[in-house]
Order: sequence, then C-alpha cells, then structure tokens
Amino acid sequence: MGWIARRQLASAVSRAGGLGVIETSSGETEACKAEIVHMHSLGLPFGVNLPIRFLKDDAMLRFVCSSGVRFVSTSAGSPAKFVQPLHEAGIVVYHAVPTVEAALKSVDAGVDGLVVEGAEGGGFKNPEEVSTLVLLQAIRAKVNVPLIAAGGICDGRGMAAAFAVGAEAIQMGTRFVSCTESPVHANYKNAIVSASETGTWVLNKKASPCIRSLKSQRTQAIFDAGLMPTDTFANLQNLYFGGDMEAAPALAGQSAGLIDSIKTAQEIIDETVAQFFAISTRMGALAQAKHFG
Repeated sequence: MGWIARRQLASAVSRAGGLGVIETSSGETEACKAEIVHMHSLGLPFGVNLPIRFLKDDAMLRFVCSSGVRFVSTSAGSPAKFVQPLHEAGIVVYHAVPTVEAALKSVDAGVDGLVVEGAEGGGFKNPEEVSTLVLLQAIRAKVNVPLIAAGGICDGRGMAAAFAVGAEAIQMGTRFVSCTESPVHANYKNAIVSASETGTWVLNKKASPCIRSLKSQRTQAIFDAGLMPTDTFANLQNLYFGGDMEAAPALAGQSAGLIDSIKTAQEIIDETVAQFFAISTRMGALAQAKHFG
C-alpha cells in the first residue's frame, strides 16, 4: 500500500482500536521517515512495514531501529538479515508468507510471528495460489508462533473464520483502501465498492512480481498477455490520487466483492469486532450444547 498507508489512514485505524501500519514500499525514504515521526507525535500505537525486495539500501531499517517503533512486519523477501537488528532494537517482527515453506524458513530465522497471506489478497502475490483458509490450516499445523490472517477478510465473518483455523489476528488492506479516511481518489474507492467477487485478475503469472488487481481495460490486456509491460506502474499515483482507473492496475483483493459501501475506519472496526463476537458467541453455544444447530 505504497503512498496509501501513511499517517492519514494509519492514525484513523489506530484511533479506532486497530494497529495502523506505515508503508515504506513507495521508496520515498525521507517522506516515510517523516510519517513515522509524525505518528510518534500523535501518541498512537502503530507499526511499520519493510518490504525487503523494494528497499534500496539499509537506510530505512537503520532509521526504524533507532526511531522507537515497536512493531515491524517484513515482506517480499527473506527476513533472516533483518530479525537480529530489529530484535536488538526491541522490535517485534512478523513476516508475511504465502507458503508453508516460507513460514518454516521465517520461523527458523527467528521471527516472532507470521502474516499468512492468502491468494485472495490484493497487491503482490505468489503465482501458485493458495487460499487464506487452506494456508492458515497448513501453517498452523507446522508452527506455534502467532498468526495474522490476511487476504479475503473485510469483516467479522472473515475474522471468525480465520480465528477458527488458527489465527490470532487479522490484517485488512482492501477494506481500508476504500474507507473514508483513505487518501485515494473516490473513483478508486467506488471501483472497489462496485466490484463483484470475480472483479479482480491475478496478473503477470509468467514473470515477477505477480499481483492481484481490479478488472479494467488495462488489466484485461495484461491478463490476456500474461506479462506486465515495464512501465505498468509508472503512473500509479495518477490512479491513486488523480482517479484515472486506467493509469495503472488498481490493486485490490477478492474481498472487494464483499464491500458494499464506504465507511469510516471506526465503523469498520466496530462492526467487525461486534460481528466477530456475535459469531463466536453462537459457535460457543453450539460447542457447549454439543449440537450443530
């Protein structure tokens, strides 16, 4: 969520009771540092994502280690070289994984927990698609560290399902891209709200990186070709902030098909938590009664 997951959105999520995360995938090192400093000044809990593959050097890692950040999620690469300096700075480290093999390697590298990213999620994906529920079960069977479920989750129903198969928390991207406080253009938010459950493509399967995005004329052409042109993301900010939905692929997960309105971060979190507890209460009653209905 480069350029999107900055203080405007992260602070709204944290104020609402979640944990907002500041991006560094935009590559704008100084701007991201300023976002982290500002989040500290607000006195809100937050984390930082370090996408290993897209960091130009170790400047952001060094800054995060000295900044007082307490939670980091790493992604897009091996966390092995990141864990020690982050731990020495007193930072909890979770790594995003798309397979059991990656999960085991990350645990061996010493991470504190995992973000289990299923194929339903938007953005960068493993070309070998595994759904969140299957991946959660497979990873939970092999590891004992805490798991955050990501991909295809946008409400309390998804949260309850994820907890049932081993997660301790959830991560929502597409749901918050389309929220009131998200900085993206209304055209992007409305495209998410209007999308069906089949409203996304998985693109660039013949190369790397593989991504999931909303269907459009531009992404139809990429899907048919199987490859992304080198300039695919050159005008990404025109999409994000200018509202040109053909300027670049609009990254989004299959949960777009479950989102039917633009809501505030507070409404999203309150409704998600309430729905989760309503479902878990009902399931608990079934377990207590040892009856299925």
